[in-house]
Formats: sequence, structure tokens, C-alpha cells
Amino acid sequence: MDTKGLEFSFIKTQIESTGTSTCVINTGILGEPQLTPDVSADEVAQAGGSSLQALRDEGDRGNSVAVMAQGAAALIADKQAAGEIDGIISLGGSAGTTIGTTAMQAVPVGVPKIMVSTLASGDTSPYVQSKDICMMYSVVDIAGINRLSRQILANAAGAIVGMVNAEAPVATADKPLIAATMFGVTTPCVTKAMEILEAAGYEVLVFHATGTGGQAMEDLVKGGFLAGVLDATTTELADELVGGILSAGPDRLEAAGESGLPQVVAPGALDMVNFGPPDTVPEKFSDRLFYQHNPTVTLMRTTAEETAELGRIMARKLSKAQGPTTVIIPTQGVSAIDKTGQPFDSPEARTRLDRESEGTHR
Repeated sequence: MDTKGLEFSFIKTQIESTGTSTCVINTGILGEPQLTPDVSADEVAQAGGSSLQALRDEGDRGNSVAVMAQGAAALIADKQAAGEIDGIISLGGSAGTTIGTTAMQAVPVGVPKIMVSTLASGDTSPYVQSKDICMMYSVVDIAGINRLSRQILANAAGAIVGMVNAEAPVATADKPLIAATMFGVTTPCVTKAMEILEAAGYEVLVFHATGTGGQAMEDLVKGGFLAGVLDATTTELADELVGGILSAGPDRLEAAGESGLPQVVAPGALDMVNFGPPDTVPEKFSDRLFYQHNPTVTLMRTTAEETAELGRIMARKLSKAQGPTTVIIPTQGVSAIDKTGQPFDSPEARTRLDRESEGTHR
């Protein structure tokens, strides 16, 4: 509120004009707030393990942002759990976006979240991670109210009001939840499996295996929401190993096993590593085999040795599973483009994958 008070005041007024109440939390440390908050910056700093005066005395911007982000997250999580807030909206540049989205990460999926940010047209994955955060690009810098920012901020205020006041859909009878991972090139497999599972009385949640998709799925596993996992698309392991852009991190394929959940696992799309447009592929891969999936997605074929290593990685991770685990190795290809006559067809790679993952077939 020390540098964006005018803009927050505008959003507050827009929201309250609809009869929706607000709770303003100040996360600025530079000076006096331009808008009187309901929760002071010092309260936020203390919730983050420091104090406003200590942060001002230190003069360390990076640490201040981290403290205020953690403090805001703790306070908002408590308020949401107590039923005091039904949605979150924030705005800012790099620091404000970090603080705002960290706070949003602390509340459950389904709670409305809107971040109006100058960074929203770039890579937002560090801010969104595996939560349902709506990033709205501010177009202009958040530096005053003008004819353009007025409309954008009014739209954002209207959006959060609409989300908060929207009627929740009528819940269907609770069914056991199964998480499934999918890519475009593994869709036929997952679609058929979904039909079988749904006919058997399960509800299937499908996650796009784009790095954050795998993370989101495993977050649900850790949260105890699932009855089982159909991990048909483990392609994120290839990005983690080789250096693609869709890695889900080093712990991928571990959550279900650690939780003791039943899981069926397949090496779906382990024949590929993901990159953006062709000119974004690192030069060190210039001699590799590529397939242009679309103008913004370039797929690189994993080598036979990389595929073998992926088999070993799967074996190591799944051998530690505490619950029932079945591994399925397709004999005709691990993706739609790894079949006979297709661009990534490689019998050698498939053979080595099968050999190295042996021991997880149970």
C-alpha cells in the first residue's frame, strides 16, 4: 500500500460497490500506506518472523519480500480456514507478484485467486506453480489510474466479485478419485482407460503432464484426496533428465509410492523431451532428431541410452513404493509418434527401456 495505494483503493471501491466486503492487507514496507489497511504491514512482518522496523533497518529488499510473502501467506491461510475470506486479488510488479502469489499458494484449489501483474505475459510458472491462480496482464505499469489501467483494474475487480459470488456447482455423489496423466500423444490410451474406470464407478481427474501438471497431481496425492493413480504419461522424467522445459522436478513419480496408493504406471511419452519454438532449443542438441509438434512446441527424441536411463530411474523410484504397483511397457511404442513408421520410431530404445525397467513389473 506504500506505492500502490491508489490502485488498491480503486479496486477496493469497485468491489465494495457490488455489496461485496473487503479485507485489505498491507505488505509494503517503504513508508506509510496510502490506503488504510485492515491488517498492517507490521502484523504481516511479524507473521513472517520479523518486524517492520527490522526489515526497514536491514534494507535488504530480497529478504523483505520473502518475509512479507511468508507473513501474508500465513495470515491469509488462517483467515481462509476461519471462513473470513472467500477470494484473493492482488496487483504489482515483480515484488508484488511474488508476495501476492505466495499468499495465494497458501489457500486451497477452488478459492478464487486473481493476480494483476506486469509479468503476466511472460513465464508465469514460478508464480502459478500447481495452484489455480488467474494471472491478468496489466498492459501498462501499475503506476497510477489512467484510462487504460482504470478499465483493466475494473475488469479484475469484476472478475473476482463474479468468482466469489458465483454459485458453487451442485456436488455429485462422491466417487473414488483416480488421477491420470496425459499428453496429446498418449490421449487414446488415457481416454480408453477413463471409460473403463468411469464405468467401474470412479471419477477420473486428468492432468496434462507439463511439469506443473505432474506437480499438481502429486500435490493431490500428498493431500490424501485420491484412491489411486494412473500415471500413463511420465514424460516429465525425460525433461528432468535431459534438460527440457517441462520437468516436474527430481521427486516426480514418488508421491503415490510413498503414500501407499495403488498405481498403474506406463512410460508414456518417454520418447521425447520438450522445448519451445525451434530457435529456443539449446545449441548442444543441434544434431538430435526433432519433431515440430506445433509452432510453439518442439519435441526432441530421447536417445537409446537416455531411454535406458529413464527405465533405471523408473525402476529405482517404483521399487520403493509402499502400495500396489503395476508397470505397463507398451511393445508398439510409448507415444503416438513412437510407432512403426512414425518420426520417433525406435525399437532399440523401446527394448532398452523394457530391459532396464525390469523388476518394476508387479
